[in-house]
Amino acid sequence: QVQLVESGGGSVQPGDSLTLSCVASGRPQRKYAMGWFRQAPGKEREFVAQISWNGFSTHYADSMKGRFTVSKDNAKNTTYLQMNRLKPEDTAVYHCAASFRGEQYIVTLPEEYDYWGQGTQVTVSS
Repeated sequence: QVQLVESGGGSVQPGDSLTLSCVASGRPQRKYAMGWFRQAPGKEREFVAQISWNGFSTHYADSMKGRFTVSKDNAKNTTYLQMNRLKPEDTAVYHCAASFRGEQYIVTLPEEYDYWGQGTQVTVSS
């Protein structure tokens, strides 16, 4: 079992930056990759980024490349999503998730993730 708790969301203006955090707890017997997804009202959950257990391998949705950066600190059991030059269309609930399959493959579908956090709201508006 892995428990995930996100934080760091809030209301910002277009062009601002925001960093989300996801703290993991639990004692799974296998290493897992971490992912970030987002879901806007009325839309499907959208893949944002993935990072391997050791943090050396990352993968981003094309629309996020260059603005978003995923990283992790295993000493703190925390995964981060730094978001720069935010746009109104980035408004969504952001979720972190853990995937055992993701340690071997790029995983961009929600069903490929095994554990989820409750999400944190990000609102970008002027």
